[in-house]
Amino acid sequence: MELKEKVEKALEKVRPSLKADGGDVQLVDVEADGTVKVKLMGACGGCPMSQMTLKMGIEKILKQSVPEVKGVVSV
Repeated sequence: MELKEKVEKALEKVRPSLKADGGDVQLVDVEADGTVKVKLMGACGGCPMSQMTLKMGIEKILKQSVPEVKGVVSV
């Protein structure tokens, strides 16, 4: 399975909790160095807690599910 596919599959684990709060996450790109670029959408886009959601939620789950992931950034 390609790295981008693995990341997309891992994001599916996060989506239900984001959608419960009126938000979502879109995969933008996976860089060769293991950096994942995502776009927070809906309520998550303007939420003051979005950085915490990004690092403590999305990044944590992606790193556990896909060891090649080194970090997650919002674009």
